[in-house]
Amino acid sequence: MEQHIGLIIVIAVIVLPIIWVIVTYNNLVKLRLLCSNAWSQIDTELKRRYDLIPNLVEVVRGYAGYERDVLQTVTEARAKAVASTGSPASQASDENGLILSLRQLFGVVEKYPDLKASQQFLKLQSELVNTEDRIQAARRFYNGNVRDFNTMIQSFPSNLIAGVFGFKPQEFFDIEDTGLRNVPAVSFDK
Repeated sequence: MEQHIGLIIVIAVIVLPIIWVIVTYNNLVKLRLLCSNAWSQIDTELKRRYDLIPNLVEVVRGYAGYERDVLQTVTEARAKAVASTGSPASQASDENGLILSLRQLFGVVEKYPDLKASQQFLKLQSELVNTEDRIQAARRFYNGNVRDFNTMIQSFPSNLIAGVFGFKPQEFFDIEDTGLRNVPAVSFDK
């Protein structure tokens, strides 16, 4: 009987840590794959936005052809964002530039009531708003997975396994909404 207890203790001392390493490793792999999958969802929505923007620019160009500098800015910002394939942080920087140029474009649209009423423009604007919502949802999902993955690789004792197998922290995809950080101007002058 004592031999069986000794054998059980030896097995527990050897087997349980091995099982823990395997389970921890598999959880890290699963979280890393969730991050990759979530990033591909963001990428899909960004491509959808990139496909909508040229159509939007063409509609605006038809109504406001002499606003060339704004249209050129949007076109260049889109091209830069499409070409951006670096880290999530560098892509977020390029996305910030695109968002700012789109805000300028919609500022131009305010000057043209006929354009604002155009069914084609309204449809494209609606598609763009829908796409922006989907990008935000995909970004939240991605960042949640990155948070979980980074927490696991930085928490003890799973950080030991992460270090041994070379798991590195993932970057968050943070697009700064400059409109939220600006203080609105309030004036009571007539």
